[in-house]
Amino acid sequence: MISKNIRNFCIIAHIDHGKSTLADRMLELTGTVEKRDMKSQLLDSMDLEREKGITIKLAPVRMQHKVAGESYQLNLIDTPGHVDFSYEVSRSLQACEGAVLVVDASQGIQAQTLANVYLALAVDLTIIPVLNKIDLPAADVPRVSAEIINLLGCKESDILKISAKTGEGVTEVLDAIVDKIQPPQGDATAPTRALIFDSYYDDYRGVILYVRIVDGMVKKGDTIEMIATGAHGLALEVGILHPSKKEVEGLATGEIGYIVTNLRTTRDARVGDTVTTKRSYTLSQLPGYKLVKPFVYAGFFPVSNDDYKDLKDAIEKLSLSDSALQFEPENSPVLGFGVRIGFLGLLHMDIIRERLEREYNLDLIVTNPSTDYHVTLSSGEELDIKSASNLPDASRIHEIREPWIKGEIVVPKAYIGAVLQLIINKRGIQKNLSYIDERALISFEAPLANLLTDFYDQLKSITSGYGSFNYELDTYRTEDLVKMDFYVAGNMVDALSIMAHRSEAQRLGREIVDKLKEAIPRQNFQVALQAAIGGKFIARADLSAFRKDVTTGLYGGDVSRKKKVLAKQAKGKKRMKRFGKVDIPSEAFTVMLKRD
Repeated sequence: MISKNIRNFCIIAHIDHGKSTLADRMLELTGTVEKRDMKSQLLDSMDLEREKGITIKLAPVRMQHKVAGESYQLNLIDTPGHVDFSYEVSRSLQACEGAVLVVDASQGIQAQTLANVYLALAVDLTIIPVLNKIDLPAADVPRVSAEIINLLGCKESDILKISAKTGEGVTEVLDAIVDKIQPPQGDATAPTRALIFDSYYDDYRGVILYVRIVDGMVKKGDTIEMIATGAHGLALEVGILHPSKKEVEGLATGEIGYIVTNLRTTRDARVGDTVTTKRSYTLSQLPGYKLVKPFVYAGFFPVSNDDYKDLKDAIEKLSLSDSALQFEPENSPVLGFGVRIGFLGLLHMDIIRERLEREYNLDLIVTNPSTDYHVTLSSGEELDIKSASNLPDASRIHEIREPWIKGEIVVPKAYIGAVLQLIINKRGIQKNLSYIDERALISFEAPLANLLTDFYDQLKSITSGYGSFNYELDTYRTEDLVKMDFYVAGNMVDALSIMAHRSEAQRLGREIVDKLKEAIPRQNFQVALQAAIGGKFIARADLSAFRKDVTTGLYGGDVSRKKKVLAKQAKGKKRMKRFGKVDIPSEAFTVMLKRD
């Protein structure tokens, strides 16, 4: 097929605006999938994706569509909508010439919509605006159309109004893709260069790459090489996705498809890398490649220490297919052996935890998530600390730097005050406030650590669910940070230690001690729960002991009989306290995530 009949596009939208449903209708209308094989969210293959209603792993698919008797090859890349995976989204956009922007007619433009539009404009894509869910009673077409016109500067007539659920107007979207999006540019005679926009590990076949051929072509049996990682391999099979894999002779310039390789881990073929065939000349890499770095860390420990080996094996298997996952062994006096894992964000952490529990039948204790800190010692040595318990002694530290983010929140005007108050409470700084019709766009900067636990939930509750939030990592800034330790019955529990800003330490210490009081069950002796900075205790709560009424058998007689029995009980309690051991339940380690 000549490349002028190819159209590569993706669908971008906020979570829940109907991206996967639109993809389903397109597959149905183009006859790519038989009616009997059709199910909703067809491209979301993981159980978790279908349950949560979100796209976690992107999926490409090839369709054929006829316009005026001529057949066109449409390559759709379904992208994840969540902010944690924004790097994957940016790579998918790089593989396309156009984007279909889906906006919910009842909800309007949200933070993620803006973020994805900026990403698409940065790589100069043709944007086709689509207004979805017009059949809903709550749909407000004129208002949302005005928002889109404001954002893109397009005309009212450019906006396609559809209902992806019923299929109304979807054929017009397919026609617009053929009409407005440019065919791919590339040189079929030049040396091969292909962009990897996704890769995953298959237990039976090794690493499978999803690629967009930019120049040249890739055939079955070619020796391939990754420019960034320098890894070599073989193209064992080349094919297209229709949505299931279908082998072809080769992939030509402008086409999108998959390559089955003999590589053993996705670390050799990362998203954004450039694939080329065996060469004796130097080739420049396709732009935009970067190493994705995790910035949320949590300790994962098995409930029973016998399962440690199973946990380690399970994480090694998961990391074969997820190159952003980084882990190192960790040992805690209280929890035993475990693993400290780095994630792209809280959603990523949630997904990995659920996959470990479901697919590998593990019972896990997960510690409070934290971020990484850059520490400069008095000697000038630089350390990168992923857990508060690894922080060196305060006397050796010159300064501690923590990561800050740039964030954007889109809310209806009525909630501006409450949102600004929330940002200030999180030590954030408001930078800008602008308006899109009835909505406000608030730009701010804030320390990442303060947004990790319940910022998103608080935002949703104060804006009645209308606020949407998007962020990106900014810089590391020097702050007055301290390490806060927690003691249970006089013993320090290192897995509970956290980093906090000195100005917030007292309040945070009190909050966590109170939450621990609810999480830890009462014992037969009194248990003190304390928060400390260095050698100074800043908060305390006591778990009162269970007491048996030992005087119940006494009636009448001298009061000294009563005193004698109570004194004997007190003595026993004291002895119990000396030898007693408090069992800390797994909920206590995630008290930071517990909502008030």
